[in-house]
Amino acid sequence: MRQTSEKNNKPAAGGSSRPGTLFVVATPIGNLEDITLRALRILREVDLIAAEDTRHTRKLLSHFDIHTPLISYYKEKEASRSQEIVARLLSGAQVALVSDAGTPGISDPGGILVHSAQANNIAVVPVPGVSALATLLSVAGLTEPSHLFLGFLPAKGTERRKLLRGFKNDVHPLVFYESPRRITASLGDCLAELGERRAVIGRELTKVHEEIASGDLAQLLAGLKAKEAIKGEFVVLIEGVRAAAPQRPDNLEDLLRWYRGQSGVSLKDAVASIAKDLDLSRSEVYQKALAVWKE
Repeated sequence: MRQTSEKNNKPAAGGSSRPGTLFVVATPIGNLEDITLRALRILREVDLIAAEDTRHTRKLLSHFDIHTPLISYYKEKEASRSQEIVARLLSGAQVALVSDAGTPGISDPGGILVHSAQANNIAVVPVPGVSALATLLSVAGLTEPSHLFLGFLPAKGTERRKLLRGFKNDVHPLVFYESPRRITASLGDCLAELGERRAVIGRELTKVHEEIASGDLAQLLAGLKAKEAIKGEFVVLIEGVRAAAPQRPDNLEDLLRWYRGQSGVSLKDAVASIAKDLDLSRSEVYQKALAVWKE
């Protein structure tokens, strides 16, 4: 795979004998002020913009007075459109790929084109920016960095419940996108398959009517069901299963081994704690502890 840098792949006029560059450009998910200066420059300088919906992208370009030609690149036509765009790139054209909102390739079209470009030794350069996933994670209050992103859950209830059932015992928070039409059904399936858990729900992120709510899953579901109408795209985070605290054994030797395995606990501390808890003499516990600590 060819190594790339922005300096060596600055957009230039098409017609070059060298292949062009595919720029994967993140665009705002709502608030237009979230677009980056770099993204605006790339969108102005490329020869062509491949857009999930040209009508939607044209509004964005008009707002920033950008007049770069557009070509549609949507899910149902990804394979055929990719061939056409790769041909343009091989002829030297510089192309930017955008989705309707957020980062292409994250539950939006883009993967097929990127893969095809890389297979043809075409430079692919990310132009990062907004992502609905990262936006919700930043305000979810997670204390651990790991999570599982599921994209959009299956539309069919049976497939959705089967998928959720497979994550029932996973300790990682689950994050997924959902449409307003299916949000209550999906949250109901989450409650049925995963049980009551803390959740964070983001709706219309970065837009005028942005809502971010956290609480018990049942409480959030009830709140949505009480609404007369549900509008806007959702990002949902549901906490993973909480690991049960290990049981302390009550057998003296097993209890000593348990203390030995605890981080930061010395032999002296273990002896003092056990002698008090079990009402034993420290000398008796100490002799047993010496043997266990030598194992």
